[in-house]
Amino acid sequence: MSPFGRRALLGAGLAAALTVGTVLVGCGSDSPAAVATLAVVDSYIPAPASPGGMAAGYLTVRNSGAAGDELVGVSSPGASSVTMHRSTERTMEDVTSFPVPANGELQLSRGGNHLMIMGWTKAPAVGDRLELELTFAKGGTIAVQVPVEPLTYRPGSQ
Repeated sequence: MSPFGRRALLGAGLAAALTVGTVLVGCGSDSPAAVATLAVVDSYIPAPASPGGMAAGYLTVRNSGAAGDELVGVSSPGASSVTMHRSTERTMEDVTSFPVPANGELQLSRGGNHLMIMGWTKAPAVGDRLELELTFAKGGTIAVQVPVEPLTYRPGSQ
């Protein structure tokens, strides 16, 4: 083998070894203590003002883990569109994700962060449940059954 071929082979081997080392360091940095532990609670959807119309969705994602995560998507087999929004003083804006802090909560509530649900496959009625599939950057997907409540419903007012 020529000196050039030996150097090329040695260089390729070194590059491969460094690549594997980088991957192993990245994988080794996740310890079992540094994961998000997610639970969805206090979910509800106020019934739309018009049958089958747009509705908001509210819930709380609790993270009892030592690492944060992000809610990166929401979908439903019972609606054609579920989007994430943030309310500001003057408007409502689409967002692509919401942070879920370590040992903390993400709250989707009236007047703040929330979901918008459109294109119902069946017009919702009070007492129905809509399945929502919440997708997290690290924690996978969690499916929850969210009750449809009266339009004037406020948690804790039962």
